[in-house]
Amino acid sequence: MGACLGVCSLLSCVSCLCGSAPCLLCGCCPSVRNSTISRLLFTFFLFLGTLVSIIMIIPGVEKELHKLPGFCKGSSSVLGVQADVDCSGFLGHKAVYRMGFSTAAFFFLFAVLMVCVRSSKDPRAAVQNGFWFFKFLLLVGLTVGAFYIPDGSFTTVWFYFGVVGSFLFILIQLILLIDFAHSWSQLWLRNAGESNAKGWYAALCAVTFIFYAASIAAIALLYVYYTKPQGCTEGKVLISINLVLCLVISVVSILPKIQEAQPHSGLLQASLITLYTIFITWSALANVPTQECNPTLLLRNSTSSAAASQTLTTWWDAPSIVGLVVFILCTLFISIRSSDHTQVNKMMQTEESGAGAGAEATAESGVHRAYDNEQEGVTYSYSFFHLCLLLAALYIMMTLTNWYRPDDSLLVLHSPWTAVWVKISSSWAGLLLYMWTLVAPLVLPERDFS
Repeated sequence: MGACLGVCSLLSCVSCLCGSAPCLLCGCCPSVRNSTISRLLFTFFLFLGTLVSIIMIIPGVEKELHKLPGFCKGSSSVLGVQADVDCSGFLGHKAVYRMGFSTAAFFFLFAVLMVCVRSSKDPRAAVQNGFWFFKFLLLVGLTVGAFYIPDGSFTTVWFYFGVVGSFLFILIQLILLIDFAHSWSQLWLRNAGESNAKGWYAALCAVTFIFYAASIAAIALLYVYYTKPQGCTEGKVLISINLVLCLVISVVSILPKIQEAQPHSGLLQASLITLYTIFITWSALANVPTQECNPTLLLRNSTSSAAASQTLTTWWDAPSIVGLVVFILCTLFISIRSSDHTQVNKMMQTEESGAGAGAEATAESGVHRAYDNEQEGVTYSYSFFHLCLLLAALYIMMTLTNWYRPDDSLLVLHSPWTAVWVKISSSWAGLLLYMWTLVAPLVLPERDFS
Protein backbone atom coordinates (compact mmCIF):
# COMPACT_ATOMS: atom_id res chain seq x y z
CA MET A 1 0.00 0.00 0.00
CA GLY A 2 2.80 2.38 0.92
CA ALA A 3 4.57 1.57 -2.35
CA CYS A 4 1.43 2.39 -4.31
CA LEU A 5 1.07 5.72 -2.52
CA GLY A 6 4.71 6.49 -3.22
CA VAL A 7 4.29 5.73 -6.92
CA CYS A 8 1.17 7.89 -7.07
CA SER A 9 3.02 10.76 -5.38
CA LEU A 10 5.89 10.41 -7.84
CA LEU A 11 3.49 10.40 -10.79
CA SER A 12 1.82 13.55 -9.50
CA CYS A 13 5.20 15.29 -9.32
CA VAL A 14 6.00 14.21 -12.87
CA SER A 15 2.65 15.50 -14.08
CA CYS A 16 3.39 18.85 -12.43
CA LEU A 17 6.74 19.06 -14.20
CA CYS A 18 4.96 18.46 -17.48
CA GLY A 19 2.05 20.74 -16.61
CA SER A 20 1.60 24.35 -15.62
CA ALA A 21 3.19 26.53 -12.98
CA PRO A 22 0.40 26.17 -10.34
CA CYS A 23 1.49 22.57 -9.67
CA LEU A 24 4.98 23.70 -8.71
CA LEU A 25 3.89 25.56 -5.56
CA CYS A 26 3.69 23.76 -2.26
CA GLY A 27 1.12 24.36 0.44
CA CYS A 28 3.42 26.62 2.46
CA CYS A 29 3.96 29.00 -0.47
CA PRO A 30 1.80 32.13 -0.79
CA SER A 31 -0.52 32.58 -3.73
CA VAL A 32 1.45 34.05 -6.62
CA ARG A 33 0.62 35.24 -10.10
CA ASN A 34 1.13 32.63 -12.79
CA SER A 35 3.01 35.21 -14.86
CA THR A 36 5.51 35.81 -12.03
CA ILE A 37 6.17 32.09 -11.49
CA SER A 38 6.82 31.59 -15.21
CA ARG A 39 9.29 34.47 -15.36
CA LEU A 40 11.12 33.20 -12.29
CA LEU A 41 11.41 29.70 -13.74
CA PHE A 42 12.80 30.98 -17.04
CA THR A 43 15.23 33.13 -15.05
CA PHE A 44 16.22 29.99 -13.12
CA PHE A 45 17.12 28.35 -16.45
CA LEU A 46 19.32 31.35 -17.25
CA PHE A 47 21.00 31.17 -13.83
CA LEU A 48 21.48 27.43 -14.28
CA GLY A 49 23.30 28.02 -17.56
CA THR A 50 25.38 30.72 -15.87
CA LEU A 51 26.30 28.36 -13.04
CA VAL A 52 27.42 25.70 -15.52
CA SER A 53 29.54 28.29 -17.33
CA ILE A 54 31.15 29.38 -14.05
CA ILE A 55 31.95 25.77 -13.19
CA MET A 56 33.56 25.25 -16.59
CA ILE A 57 36.03 28.09 -16.09
CA ILE A 58 37.15 26.90 -12.67
CA PRO A 59 40.83 25.99 -13.29
CA GLY A 60 40.49 22.39 -12.09
CA VAL A 61 37.41 21.74 -14.21
CA GLU A 62 38.78 23.62 -17.24
CA LYS A 63 41.78 21.29 -17.39
CA GLU A 64 39.46 18.28 -17.59
CA LEU A 65 37.47 19.59 -20.56
CA HIS A 66 40.05 18.21 -22.99
CA LYS A 67 38.57 14.77 -22.23
CA LEU A 68 35.44 15.69 -24.15
CA PRO A 69 35.60 13.93 -27.55
CA GLY A 70 36.82 16.31 -30.24
CA PHE A 71 36.58 19.37 -28.00
CA CYS A 72 40.28 20.15 -28.05
CA LYS A 73 42.90 17.88 -29.59
CA GLY A 74 41.84 15.72 -32.47
CA SER A 75 39.25 18.12 -33.84
CA SER A 76 39.62 19.35 -37.39
CA SER A 77 40.38 22.81 -36.12
CA VAL A 78 40.94 24.60 -32.86
CA LEU A 79 39.45 28.09 -32.60
CA GLY A 80 39.51 28.09 -36.40
CA VAL A 81 43.11 26.90 -36.85
CA GLN A 82 44.92 23.64 -37.44
CA ALA A 83 44.70 20.83 -34.90
CA ASP A 84 48.40 20.98 -34.02
CA VAL A 85 47.78 24.05 -31.85
CA ASP A 86 47.32 23.14 -28.20
CA CYS A 87 44.05 24.70 -27.06
CA SER A 88 44.39 23.73 -23.41
CA GLY A 89 44.54 27.39 -22.40
CA PHE A 90 41.30 28.15 -24.29
CA LEU A 91 39.04 25.35 -23.06
CA GLY A 92 37.11 27.51 -20.59
CA HIS A 93 36.64 30.19 -23.26
CA LYS A 94 35.30 27.63 -25.74
CA ALA A 95 33.00 26.04 -23.17
CA VAL A 96 31.49 29.35 -22.03
CA TYR A 97 30.88 30.42 -25.65
CA ARG A 98 29.05 27.18 -26.40
CA MET A 99 27.05 27.38 -23.20
CA GLY A 100 26.15 30.96 -24.07
CA PHE A 101 25.10 29.89 -27.56
CA SER A 102 22.80 27.15 -26.27
CA THR A 103 21.16 29.42 -23.69
CA ALA A 104 20.71 32.24 -26.21
CA ALA A 105 19.27 29.79 -28.76
CA PHE A 106 16.83 28.52 -26.12
CA PHE A 107 15.45 32.00 -25.39
CA PHE A 108 15.49 32.99 -29.07
CA LEU A 109 13.30 29.98 -29.84
CA PHE A 110 10.74 31.05 -27.24
CA ALA A 111 10.95 34.71 -28.29
CA VAL A 112 9.92 33.71 -31.82
CA LEU A 113 7.34 31.19 -30.64
CA MET A 114 5.59 33.66 -28.33
CA VAL A 115 5.22 36.56 -30.76
CA CYS A 116 1.81 38.28 -30.43
CA VAL A 117 0.45 36.19 -27.55
CA ARG A 118 -2.32 38.40 -26.15
CA SER A 119 -3.77 36.37 -23.27
CA SER A 120 -3.58 33.02 -21.53
CA LYS A 121 -6.39 31.83 -23.80
CA ASP A 122 -3.85 31.55 -26.61
CA PRO A 123 -2.69 27.90 -26.84
CA ARG A 124 0.93 29.09 -26.88
CA ALA A 125 0.47 30.56 -23.40
CA ALA A 126 0.24 27.00 -22.07
CA VAL A 127 3.70 26.38 -23.52
CA GLN A 128 4.98 29.57 -21.90
CA ASN A 129 3.57 28.71 -18.48
CA GLY A 130 4.02 24.94 -18.42
CA PHE A 131 5.88 21.86 -19.70
CA TRP A 132 8.93 22.75 -17.61
CA PHE A 133 10.43 19.29 -17.68
CA PHE A 134 10.42 19.29 -21.48
CA LYS A 135 11.89 22.80 -21.53
CA PHE A 136 14.72 21.55 -19.34
CA LEU A 137 15.31 18.65 -21.72
CA LEU A 138 15.34 21.10 -24.63
CA LEU A 139 17.97 23.26 -22.91
CA VAL A 140 20.10 20.19 -22.15
CA GLY A 141 19.81 19.03 -25.76
CA LEU A 142 20.83 22.43 -27.10
CA THR A 143 23.80 22.49 -24.72
CA VAL A 144 25.03 19.05 -25.77
CA GLY A 145 24.61 19.94 -29.43
CA ALA A 146 26.48 23.24 -28.99
CA PHE A 147 29.61 21.40 -27.85
CA TYR A 148 29.74 19.64 -31.22
CA ILE A 149 29.70 22.86 -33.25
CA PRO A 150 32.84 22.91 -35.46
CA ASP A 151 35.20 25.70 -34.50
CA GLY A 152 35.83 27.33 -37.88
CA SER A 153 34.73 30.95 -37.60
CA PHE A 154 32.23 30.23 -34.80
CA THR A 155 34.25 31.96 -32.06
CA THR A 156 34.84 35.12 -34.12
CA VAL A 157 31.24 35.43 -35.31
CA TRP A 158 29.75 34.66 -31.91
CA PHE A 159 32.08 37.20 -30.29
CA TYR A 160 30.43 40.00 -32.29
CA PHE A 161 26.97 38.66 -31.45
CA GLY A 162 28.04 38.83 -27.82
CA VAL A 163 29.32 42.39 -28.20
CA VAL A 164 26.04 43.66 -29.69
CA GLY A 165 23.90 41.74 -27.21
CA SER A 166 25.97 42.94 -24.25
CA PHE A 167 25.72 46.57 -25.38
CA LEU A 168 21.92 46.30 -25.53
CA PHE A 169 21.72 44.56 -22.14
CA ILE A 170 23.87 47.26 -20.53
CA LEU A 171 21.34 49.79 -21.82
CA ILE A 172 18.54 47.74 -20.27
CA GLN A 173 20.48 47.72 -17.01
CA LEU A 174 20.75 51.50 -17.17
CA ILE A 175 17.01 51.89 -17.83
CA LEU A 176 16.21 49.69 -14.84
CA LEU A 177 18.72 51.57 -12.69
CA ILE A 178 17.24 54.96 -13.63
CA ASP A 179 13.74 53.67 -12.90
CA PHE A 180 14.88 52.19 -9.57
CA ALA A 181 16.57 55.45 -8.58
CA HIS A 182 13.45 57.51 -9.33
CA SER A 183 11.21 55.05 -7.44
CA TRP A 184 13.59 55.01 -4.47
CA SER A 185 13.70 58.81 -4.22
CA GLN A 186 9.94 59.16 -4.59
CA LEU A 187 9.29 56.56 -1.88
CA TRP A 188 11.57 58.17 0.68
CA LEU A 189 10.33 61.69 -0.07
CA ARG A 190 6.74 60.50 0.21
CA ASN A 191 7.46 58.80 3.53
CA ALA A 192 9.14 61.95 4.78
CA GLY A 193 6.18 64.08 3.74
CA GLU A 194 3.57 61.78 5.28
CA SER A 195 5.31 61.21 8.59
CA ASN A 196 6.94 64.64 8.96
CA ALA A 197 10.03 62.76 10.15
CA LYS A 198 13.42 64.28 9.46
CA GLY A 199 14.98 60.83 9.59
CA TRP A 200 13.94 60.12 6.00
CA TYR A 201 15.65 63.29 4.78
CA ALA A 202 18.74 62.43 6.81
CA ALA A 203 18.81 58.93 5.29
CA LEU A 204 18.40 60.43 1.82
CA CYS A 205 21.33 62.77 2.37
CA ALA A 206 23.46 60.03 3.90
CA VAL A 207 22.95 57.60 1.01
CA THR A 208 23.59 60.35 -1.54
CA PHE A 209 26.80 61.29 0.27
CA ILE A 210 27.95 57.65 0.35
CA PHE A 211 27.34 57.24 -3.39
CA TYR A 212 29.22 60.42 -4.27
CA ALA A 213 32.06 59.61 -1.86
CA ALA A 214 32.42 56.14 -3.39
CA SER A 215 32.39 57.66 -6.89
CA ILE A 216 35.08 60.21 -6.02
CA ALA A 217 37.25 57.54 -4.43
CA ALA A 218 36.78 55.26 -7.45
CA ILE A 219 37.72 58.05 -9.88
CA ALA A 220 40.88 58.77 -7.88
CA LEU A 221 41.81 55.08 -7.98
CA LEU A 222 41.19 54.93 -11.72
CA TYR A 223 43.57 57.83 -12.26
CA VAL A 224 46.18 56.19 -10.01
CA TYR A 225 46.08 52.66 -11.42
CA TYR A 226 44.95 53.08 -15.03
CA THR A 227 46.92 56.15 -16.08
CA LYS A 228 50.57 57.18 -16.10
CA PRO A 229 52.14 60.67 -16.03
CA GLN A 230 53.57 59.86 -19.45
CA GLY A 231 51.26 58.01 -21.82
CA CYS A 232 47.95 56.20 -21.25
CA THR A 233 46.20 59.11 -22.96
CA GLU A 234 43.09 57.06 -23.76
CA GLY A 235 42.50 56.24 -20.11
CA LYS A 236 42.93 59.85 -19.01
CA VAL A 237 40.51 61.08 -21.67
CA LEU A 238 37.83 58.46 -20.96
CA ILE A 239 37.92 59.00 -17.19
CA SER A 240 37.83 62.78 -17.60
CA ILE A 241 34.94 62.74 -20.07
CA ASN A 242 32.77 60.58 -17.82
CA LEU A 243 33.74 62.68 -14.80
CA VAL A 244 32.58 65.84 -16.57
CA LEU A 245 29.36 64.20 -17.76
CA CYS A 246 28.57 63.00 -14.23
CA LEU A 247 29.10 66.52 -12.91
CA VAL A 248 26.78 67.88 -15.60
CA ILE A 249 23.89 65.52 -14.78
CA SER A 250 24.33 66.23 -11.07
CA VAL A 251 24.06 69.99 -11.62
CA VAL A 252 21.15 69.65 -14.06
CA SER A 253 19.20 67.44 -11.63
CA ILE A 254 18.96 70.26 -9.06
CA LEU A 255 18.32 73.20 -11.40
CA PRO A 256 15.20 75.20 -10.40
CA LYS A 257 13.45 74.56 -13.72
CA ILE A 258 14.05 70.81 -13.43
CA GLN A 259 12.86 70.79 -9.81
CA GLU A 260 9.72 72.67 -10.79
CA ALA A 261 8.89 70.18 -13.55
CA GLN A 262 9.98 67.12 -11.53
CA PRO A 263 9.84 67.75 -7.77
CA HIS A 264 11.10 64.23 -7.02
CA SER A 265 14.28 64.51 -9.08
CA GLY A 266 17.44 65.17 -7.14
CA LEU A 267 20.94 64.15 -6.23
CA LEU A 268 20.04 60.64 -5.05
CA GLN A 269 19.28 59.53 -8.60
CA ALA A 270 22.26 61.43 -10.00
CA SER A 271 24.62 59.92 -7.41
CA LEU A 272 23.47 56.37 -8.20
CA ILE A 273 23.82 56.92 -11.95
CA THR A 274 27.25 58.46 -11.34
CA LEU A 275 28.41 55.45 -9.32
CA TYR A 276 27.22 53.01 -12.00
CA THR A 277 28.86 55.09 -14.74
CA ILE A 278 32.16 54.95 -12.87
CA PHE A 279 31.76 51.16 -12.62
CA ILE A 280 31.24 50.91 -16.38
CA THR A 281 34.31 53.12 -16.89
CA TRP A 282 36.33 50.85 -14.61
CA SER A 283 35.11 47.79 -16.49
CA ALA A 284 36.09 49.41 -19.80
CA LEU A 285 39.56 50.36 -18.58
CA ALA A 286 40.05 46.78 -17.35
CA ASN A 287 39.84 45.76 -21.02
CA VAL A 288 42.51 48.16 -22.29
CA PRO A 289 44.96 45.81 -24.05
CA THR A 290 48.08 47.69 -22.91
CA GLN A 291 49.77 46.17 -19.88
CA GLU A 292 51.38 49.48 -18.83
CA CYS A 293 47.98 51.19 -18.68
CA ASN A 294 46.04 48.23 -17.32
CA PRO A 295 47.52 46.49 -14.27
CA THR A 296 44.51 44.14 -14.11
CA LEU A 297 45.01 42.82 -17.66
CA LEU A 298 44.66 39.05 -17.67
CA LEU A 299 46.99 36.92 -19.80
CA ARG A 300 45.61 33.73 -21.30
CA ASN A 301 47.96 31.76 -23.49
CA SER A 302 48.35 28.31 -24.96
CA THR A 303 50.74 26.27 -22.84
CA SER A 304 52.50 25.00 -25.92
CA SER A 305 53.04 28.38 -27.47
CA ALA A 306 56.00 30.64 -27.44
CA ALA A 307 54.13 32.83 -25.01
CA ALA A 308 54.08 30.04 -22.43
CA SER A 309 56.45 31.98 -20.24
CA GLN A 310 53.61 34.38 -19.48
CA THR A 311 51.55 33.63 -16.40
CA LEU A 312 48.34 31.68 -16.96
CA THR A 313 45.66 33.37 -14.88
CA THR A 314 42.09 32.64 -13.99
CA TRP A 315 39.20 34.34 -15.77
CA TRP A 316 38.06 36.20 -12.67
CA ASP A 317 38.81 39.82 -11.91
CA ALA A 318 36.99 42.40 -9.79
CA PRO A 319 34.97 44.03 -12.63
CA SER A 320 33.72 40.60 -13.70
CA ILE A 321 32.55 39.76 -10.19
CA VAL A 322 30.72 43.08 -9.82
CA GLY A 323 29.27 42.64 -13.31
CA LEU A 324 27.98 39.19 -12.34
CA VAL A 325 26.25 40.63 -9.25
CA VAL A 326 24.64 43.42 -11.30
CA PHE A 327 23.54 40.84 -13.88
CA ILE A 328 21.81 38.74 -11.19
CA LEU A 329 20.04 41.76 -9.67
CA CYS A 330 18.84 43.08 -13.03
CA THR A 331 17.49 39.74 -14.25
CA LEU A 332 15.64 39.23 -10.97
CA PHE A 333 14.32 42.80 -11.25
CA ILE A 334 12.97 42.02 -14.72
CA SER A 335 11.39 38.80 -13.47
CA ILE A 336 9.56 39.74 -10.29
CA ARG A 337 8.28 43.27 -10.69
CA SER A 338 7.08 45.93 -13.07
CA SER A 339 7.92 49.61 -12.91
CA ASP A 340 6.05 52.25 -10.96
CA HIS A 341 6.31 54.51 -14.01
CA THR A 342 4.05 54.13 -17.03
CA GLN A 343 6.71 55.23 -19.50
CA VAL A 344 9.13 52.52 -18.34
CA ASN A 345 6.39 49.89 -18.49
CA LYS A 346 5.67 50.88 -22.07
CA MET A 347 9.35 50.71 -22.95
CA MET A 348 9.84 47.34 -21.23
CA GLN A 349 6.41 46.13 -22.42
CA THR A 350 5.20 45.24 -18.93
CA GLU A 351 2.01 46.26 -17.18
CA GLU A 352 1.28 44.45 -13.94
CA SER A 353 -2.43 43.87 -13.53
CA GLY A 354 -4.39 43.53 -10.34
CA ALA A 355 -4.97 40.31 -8.49
CA GLY A 356 -8.20 39.57 -10.26
CA ALA A 357 -10.72 36.80 -9.77
CA GLY A 358 -8.07 34.10 -9.62
CA ALA A 359 -6.60 35.55 -6.45
CA GLU A 360 -10.02 35.89 -4.84
CA ALA A 361 -10.84 32.26 -5.62
CA THR A 362 -7.61 30.97 -4.14
CA ALA A 363 -8.05 33.15 -1.07
CA GLU A 364 -11.57 31.82 -0.46
CA SER A 365 -10.55 28.20 -0.95
CA GLY A 366 -7.48 28.58 1.25
CA VAL A 367 -5.33 26.87 -1.38
CA HIS A 368 -1.89 28.38 -1.96
CA ARG A 369 -1.14 28.17 -5.65
CA ALA A 370 -0.32 30.23 -8.69
CA TYR A 371 -3.42 31.77 -10.23
CA ASP A 372 -3.99 32.80 -13.82
CA ASN A 373 -3.95 36.59 -13.97
CA GLU A 374 -3.71 36.81 -17.76
CA GLN A 375 -7.10 35.64 -18.97
CA GLU A 376 -8.02 39.14 -20.13
CA GLY A 377 -4.54 40.05 -21.33
CA VAL A 378 -0.87 39.26 -20.67
CA THR A 379 0.90 41.37 -18.06
CA TYR A 380 4.16 41.40 -20.00
CA SER A 381 5.30 40.74 -23.53
CA TYR A 382 6.41 37.12 -23.66
CA SER A 383 8.65 37.72 -26.66
CA PHE A 384 10.28 40.82 -25.20
CA PHE A 385 10.92 39.03 -21.92
CA HIS A 386 12.69 36.19 -23.72
CA LEU A 387 14.62 38.73 -25.77
CA CYS A 388 15.84 40.34 -22.53
CA LEU A 389 16.99 36.95 -21.23
CA LEU A 390 18.69 36.27 -24.56
CA LEU A 391 20.63 39.53 -24.23
CA ALA A 392 21.40 38.65 -20.61
CA ALA A 393 22.83 35.29 -21.73
CA LEU A 394 25.11 37.07 -24.21
CA TYR A 395 26.15 39.61 -21.57
CA ILE A 396 27.09 36.98 -19.01
CA MET A 397 28.97 35.05 -21.69
CA MET A 398 31.10 38.11 -22.42
CA THR A 399 31.48 38.92 -18.72
CA LEU A 400 32.70 35.45 -17.78
CA THR A 401 35.28 35.52 -20.58
CA ASN A 402 36.29 39.14 -19.82
CA TRP A 403 35.38 40.07 -23.42
CA TYR A 404 38.59 38.33 -24.59
CA ARG A 405 39.15 36.76 -28.00
CA PRO A 406 42.09 34.98 -29.75
CA ASP A 407 44.73 37.23 -31.25
CA ASP A 408 45.98 37.01 -34.83
CA SER A 409 48.61 34.40 -33.93
CA LEU A 410 45.90 32.33 -32.19
CA LEU A 411 48.33 31.66 -29.36
CA VAL A 412 47.03 34.19 -26.84
CA LEU A 413 43.56 35.31 -25.84
CA HIS A 414 43.70 39.08 -25.66
CA SER A 415 41.41 41.96 -24.78
CA PRO A 416 40.38 43.94 -27.89
CA TRP A 417 39.69 47.68 -28.02
CA THR A 418 36.18 46.73 -29.16
CA ALA A 419 35.27 45.85 -25.58
CA VAL A 420 36.55 49.20 -24.31
CA TRP A 421 34.55 51.29 -26.77
CA VAL A 422 31.35 49.25 -26.41
CA LYS A 423 31.35 49.74 -22.64
CA ILE A 424 32.24 53.42 -22.81
CA SER A 425 29.60 54.03 -25.49
CA SER A 426 26.99 52.32 -23.33
CA SER A 427 27.91 54.57 -20.39
CA TRP A 428 27.48 57.66 -22.57
CA ALA A 429 24.15 56.37 -23.85
CA GLY A 430 23.00 55.80 -20.26
CA LEU A 431 23.98 59.31 -19.19
CA LEU A 432 22.16 60.80 -22.17
CA LEU A 433 19.11 58.71 -21.34
CA TYR A 434 19.10 59.95 -17.75
CA MET A 435 19.55 63.53 -18.98
CA TRP A 436 16.52 63.04 -21.20
CA THR A 437 14.40 61.92 -18.24
CA LEU A 438 15.27 65.23 -16.58
CA VAL A 439 14.67 67.62 -19.47
CA ALA A 440 11.86 65.78 -21.28
CA PRO A 441 9.03 67.48 -19.32
CA LEU A 442 10.48 70.87 -20.32
CA VAL A 443 11.04 69.94 -23.96
CA LEU A 444 7.64 68.25 -24.36
CA PRO A 445 5.36 70.01 -21.85
CA GLU A 446 2.18 68.66 -23.45
CA ARG A 447 3.09 65.04 -22.65
CA ASP A 448 2.52 63.33 -19.30
CA PHE A 449 5.82 62.18 -17.75
CA SER A 450 4.43 61.47 -14.29
